[in-house]
Amino acid sequence: MTIDLAGGMTALVPWILTFGALSLLFVQAVLSRRQIGLLRQQLKDRCDTLGRELHATGSGSMGVGHRVVTCERQLHELRGLMDEMRQNDPLRVSYDEASRLVELGADIDDLMNTCGISRPEAELVAALKHRQAA
Repeated sequence: MTIDLAGGMTALVPWILTFGALSLLFVQAVLSRRQIGLLRQQLKDRCDTLGRELHATGSGSMGVGHRVVTCERQLHELRGLMDEMRQNDPLRVSYDEASRLVELGADIDDLMNTCGISRPEAELVAALKHRQAA
């Protein structure tokens, strides 16, 4: 009885090649799975970081928005106070009255006595009214 080693080996070659190919595929699958896991973890870390940054940006924007609203409210209050001060300003009333009296023909002494303003102020009001009329 003779054993044909060459013929037996020839029959095993396809099996050995198949096993080798399957082994390489298995190793490739394990490496790919590990790489996919690392990529997923990196993606999760980046998403978490972006989420925190977005939250911080949103919080900052809300804080700035509240400050802008507060400033607008204060500005509106100040404008109201300024308008009220202008309307209640006794000097403004005096100058308006002095202008009206100049239009009616009052002289500087009349302006000083009636409106309670100084001579230079009365002269200035009279000069401005005369210049406007000219």
